[in-house]
Amino acid sequence: METVVKKWGNSLGVRIPNTIVKEMFFEDGSLVEINSNHNEIIIKRKQKIRLSDLIKNINKKNIHAETKTGVAIGNEI
Repeated sequence: METVVKKWGNSLGVRIPNTIVKEMFFEDGSLVEINSNHNEIIIKRKQKIRLSDLIKNINKKNIHAETKTGVAIGNEI
């Protein structure tokens, strides 16, 4: 499929044809990773970050202490 590189602000941009948008399930705001490999540009869909993946990265070195936010309401204590 052929398309044209166009000026977009101070950068250049390429429009993704609708057939590829549908095939890749892209939507406005989809996160992608762009890399170059010799004479190719590779665009990969980035997976959404899941809470469970973030929790796996918590360890003794990066966990913070409790934070007091004021008077307890209800059964917090």
